[in-house]
Amino acid sequence: MIYGFPPVAIALLLAAVIVGAIIFIVGFTRHGVDFIKHGFRQNLLSELTAKLATKEDISNLKKDNHFGHLKNYLGVLNGVLLDKKIIDNETRARLDNELKGM
Repeated sequence: MIYGFPPVAIALLLAAVIVGAIIFIVGFTRHGVDFIKHGFRQNLLSELTAKLATKEDISNLKKDNHFGHLKNYLGVLNGVLLDKKIIDNETRARLDNELKGM
């Protein structure tokens, strides 16, 4: 079956296999088994830990009540919609009750 391929295709395939083998050998000798898992990009774990929130970031979030700000904004929005006569008093009361329940 291999003799049915054109010589140029076999030469390109052989070149690709040789290049791949060289990359694998160099990577495996530098990084060991981690090369199989992560390739040449060995700083993947450090990048992931840098993107995670630290305890300081989480404590900074506790200082702001973002959900409270959102509830206030939605309450003001309900008032504006009532003023523009887009919703009626019954709908506003229902929406306000939903906000209070959150």
